[in-house]
Amino acid sequence: MPVVKSKSKPHKPAVTIVLSFLIVIAIGSVLLMLPISSAERKFTDPITAVFTSTSATCVTGLVVADTGTYWSVFGQIVILLMIQIGGLGFVTLVSFFNFLLRKKMELHSIQVASESVNTSGFSDAKQLIRYVIKISAACELIGALLLMTSFVPKYGTYGIYISIFLAISAFCNAGFDILGAVETPYCSLVPLASDPVVMTVVSLLIIAGGLGFFVWMDIIGYRKRKRLGLQSKIVLLFTLILIASGTLLTLITEWTNPDTIGSMNFGGKLSSSFFHSVSLRTAGFNTIDNAALNSITKLLSIFIMFIGVAPGSTGGGIKITTFAIVIMTIVSVIKNKSDTIIMGRKIDKEAVYKSLSIIVLAALIAGFTAAVLFYTNTGITGIDVAYEAVSAIATTGLSAGVSAASGAVSRIALCFAMFIGRVGPVSFAMLLSTNNDARLKNEVYPEAKLMVG
Repeated sequence: MPVVKSKSKPHKPAVTIVLSFLIVIAIGSVLLMLPISSAERKFTDPITAVFTSTSATCVTGLVVADTGTYWSVFGQIVILLMIQIGGLGFVTLVSFFNFLLRKKMELHSIQVASESVNTSGFSDAKQLIRYVIKISAACELIGALLLMTSFVPKYGTYGIYISIFLAISAFCNAGFDILGAVETPYCSLVPLASDPVVMTVVSLLIIAGGLGFFVWMDIIGYRKRKRLGLQSKIVLLFTLILIASGTLLTLITEWTNPDTIGSMNFGGKLSSSFFHSVSLRTAGFNTIDNAALNSITKLLSIFIMFIGVAPGSTGGGIKITTFAIVIMTIVSVIKNKSDTIIMGRKIDKEAVYKSLSIIVLAALIAGFTAAVLFYTNTGITGIDVAYEAVSAIATTGLSAGVSAASGAVSRIALCFAMFIGRVGPVSFAMLLSTNNDARLKNEVYPEAKLMVG
């Protein structure tokens, strides 16, 4: 009797995306450990290589070795490739080349592609993936050319390389830079805080990458449709509110701090506060010393970092739409409404449940990471470990100096947080779940009532 081979069941889209990130991190770690990747041509210890690879692939920006001085050009290019892959998504890039080569994709592959760009429609996925590549290429190219006008006069032909690296890193909200090679190691953009070209271009690239490709597609199609979708309206409104409020609050709380903006004139204070607020949107660049921020500023920064940017973008955080849904759910409950209403539209209850799950899971992981950092390091304050932990889970990359001073256990915990922050807490939970049968959604259970509040 012939043996019939059963086809293996394909992974769920979320699981495939999680595994793709793991593969990229693993390959990047191996490459960074090789002597060719370090400036001194020596082997890099596994923890440093894994931490850097995770931070680059998860477009975070936390570093334990200065990118411009520790890594060779080969190592820097490996990091840059991981930033680009991590920012756009490995599945997105593979899907794009499949579409480009007119290669037929199976239904499961299309489902994965749809999940990778946060859209449910298969035809939308194909169009959106093309938009992802076109928008990314255009923004990064224009950004690099504009940055060259500032960097080339200062650093010569090396300024071209700096411009390309910084443009990709900024658009992908990664926070990596190689300015340590020409300025001071770990300086980020501090030496360029008074350069209007660099500050403006980097800020615009961060915002562009953080809006999300779905929103960009909606904006581009506005001329034809004469309207924006609900998601685009929410993202644009909350982006404006968060950047404006972050700028104002930083300006107020740091006004007299001599270690940050206290000694600057009004223009410098406003510019630095604005850039800090923009960078909190999971970008990770800084023009002021984050370790020197007042505790109240760090607390406000934690809140903005935790929210993050738009879904389907290059950045992280719980996402603007998640925050908006939970806020409006609270408002609807206060108004004694049984449904969540946003701008006159009823939000699906599944989206509400998922939003609550994302916030709780992200907060728990941030709390766990902060606890590990606190108990495995000495002389570090609670606000600083919270700042670092949220920066990791939100894939922001702003640091209060904890990462560089941490030991192996703390760095592993931060890698764990960065990874979950990039793939999403719910996607990671689905990977660990042993029972994801969609048929369970239709099961009926007896109703129970509990007292709350």
